[in-house]
Amino acid sequence: MLEIELCNIKMKNPTMLAAGVLGSTAASLNWVARSGAGAIVTKSFGLIPNKGYSNPTTVEVTGGIINAIGLSNPGVENVKEELKKLSGSVPAVASIYGANPHEFSVIADRINGEVDAIELNVSCPHAMGGCGAAIGQNPQLTADIVRAVKEKVRCPVFVKLTPNVTDIVEIATAAEEAGCDALTMINSLGPGMKIDVETARPILSNRFGGMSGPAIKPIALRCVFDVYEAVNVPIIGVGGVTNHEDVLEFLYAGARAVQVGTGIMYHGPGIFADICAGLEKFMAEKGYKSVEEMVGLAHL
Repeated sequence: MLEIELCNIKMKNPTMLAAGVLGSTAASLNWVARSGAGAIVTKSFGLIPNKGYSNPTTVEVTGGIINAIGLSNPGVENVKEELKKLSGSVPAVASIYGANPHEFSVIADRINGEVDAIELNVSCPHAMGGCGAAIGQNPQLTADIVRAVKEKVRCPVFVKLTPNVTDIVEIATAAEEAGCDALTMINSLGPGMKIDVETARPILSNRFGGMSGPAIKPIALRCVFDVYEAVNVPIIGVGGVTNHEDVLEFLYAGARAVQVGTGIMYHGPGIFADICAGLEKFMAEKGYKSVEEMVGLAHL
């Protein structure tokens, strides 16, 4: 009942681990796979190791979390060794970032054949070294990155879009025309900040960070809804998912799969099994035979 196919990748259910959460090691990724996720996505990694920002890097706010980790990662060669240790029980997606099309293409080439798909992170609002949302705010640069990566790999290429743009449809269309196979939306909102009232100082070491969690879901839904009407490639919804009802909203808006990130911080990896149980019950009660039947219903 919950099985889907995304870019010819078969998944046992439409839930995916979002990049950045429990995705740094094979052990953590395999744990999420065992917990019921339909697919796993690594934490974003680049060409060389990056320590990221110093602590504190996350702070809880009303409706979610602000984080400024700075894309900390061990670099592509170390991640490649972790990818080889994956159980293979569910599809694996590598989230990669770079400063320009060449960097993206080099990283993609080095992991070619190790994963089922590659997700291009062109949208982090707290990245270091010019590797963040500024890339995904430029339709031409986004398209150039997609083309550069598509020349190097045969697996599907997803593009993770930022909501911090005037017109997300313009960026989505540019990515599709450049040959991307799917779109992931949205990355965290912002940057935003929180100030300690006792010290009058910003709490995060970087001062600013990306907002994630339930508070951004309405914006994510609107982005998915708008882009669904403009593109033909599949959409992966992400932003504030904590239960099966959130997943249903994304499906109705036009997403074919949904990623879960901050929700794991609230409910643990068991959130995937809980969501799937809720979806199955809902579908049985409403008479839906497949997830596909619910995709885009809000547009009818």
